[in-house]
Amino acid sequence: MPREHTAAVILAAGKGTRMHSDRPKVLQTLLGETMLGCVARAAAGAAAHVITVVGFGADEVARSHPELKDGFVLQAEQKGTGHALQVAWEAVRASGATHCLVLNGDTPLVGPDALQELLDSAADGADLAFLTAVLPEAGAFGRVIRGADGRAAGIVEAKDFDPARHGADTGEVNTGLFCLSVNAIENILFSLTSANRAGEYYITDLVGLAAAEGMKVEALRREDGADLLGINSPAELAAAEERLRARIVADLLASGVILHHPQLVVAGPRAVIEPGAELFGPCRVLGASRVACGARVCAFSCLTDSVVGAGATVRESSHLTEARLQAGSDCGPFARLRPGAELKERAHVGNFVEMKKAVLGEGAKAGHLTYLGDTEVGPGANIGAGTITCNYDGQNKHKTAIGARAFIGSNTALVAPVRVGDEAVIGAGSVITKDVPEAHLGVGRARQANIPWRGRKP
Repeated sequence: MPREHTAAVILAAGKGTRMHSDRPKVLQTLLGETMLGCVARAAAGAAAHVITVVGFGADEVARSHPELKDGFVLQAEQKGTGHALQVAWEAVRASGATHCLVLNGDTPLVGPDALQELLDSAADGADLAFLTAVLPEAGAFGRVIRGADGRAAGIVEAKDFDPARHGADTGEVNTGLFCLSVNAIENILFSLTSANRAGEYYITDLVGLAAAEGMKVEALRREDGADLLGINSPAELAAAEERLRARIVADLLASGVILHHPQLVVAGPRAVIEPGAELFGPCRVLGASRVACGARVCAFSCLTDSVVGAGATVRESSHLTEARLQAGSDCGPFARLRPGAELKERAHVGNFVEMKKAVLGEGAKAGHLTYLGDTEVGPGANIGAGTITCNYDGQNKHKTAIGARAFIGSNTALVAPVRVGDEAVIGAGSVITKDVPEAHLGVGRARQANIPWRGRKP
């Protein structure tokens, strides 16, 4: 089924009371990603139009996923999954799609293979296709009912399942993943009723209605469908997170990434780690981070939305957020690079150095105990220990510029806005409030006075 002819509806309106959290369930995270974000990426890979049905905590969901907000549809009252699809149907129709995938927002491990299987079934003429899984303990999942011919005849919610009426429990359950023909299903979608114990409109009732109408219904059975099932508790979230982590680590090892203590390496699903990179567990590489071939990320470090270039090194216990290390540069141990921090080629940041919206030029050094904020440091400059760029005046941020090959003495405070010229030198212990010209010595401290002092008597 061509992507441009497909819409995807993500059901994300529920509260998720079993998570015991005030946060909407779909915003719970694994490997640094929300469940909704994982599902939305899978949906976007298969469908040209992604529609998200929101309800509980809709404003919070919108703030967390602004990239999806144009496709939000509000289910003001949560009356069940069937009602959610009804609410979204106008948007599905407006998309011009011929087929509609339906996904639950709490199934973050759903992969492209599952969605492709559904789309292939639709391409073969199925009016309604859905994925099933066989579980040793079916619990609260809806049971799949098959006729004598083995074809799906319906889905019965767990609370409504009665062996006397529906036959033996085979353990085959509905995963909540559907592919629907828009034209065919529209004829029965608004015939759903709430005549059940929960008083809700179930999307699962579409299976029985479609079968009764003589439509082609395909139940695609998987013997191991754990990754297709929704997450409903903290324990299930933890188990899913570990399955996803182990899957990603296995893929990294197979691709040629060098992992030490791989059981302690955490890499997010959006992170790109090139073959030949080297990671030492425990460490975390999250978000849209990139680690190039030949780069090293040492133990106890955490990268989020950061780039580590070829041959660059992140030493132990360093934290990088929206930072960038170019080729051959290094930081740490115990470095903190905040958003906008960038190390040019062969630049060095040592222990207990913090940078924010600051650029350290090619071959420049900030060895230890330094804060660089809103700062541009030229190539070959040296920043002494204890240097602080005083970039905030209580209302506004101001910039500090340090020229090429400048030398900043230890325990210096540079009060922005201020510029230190190329090859200038700042005396240790100075407070610099005015520009220092190129190749000048800047000193800003009181003259030392030695006063006779006999000291205190014991």
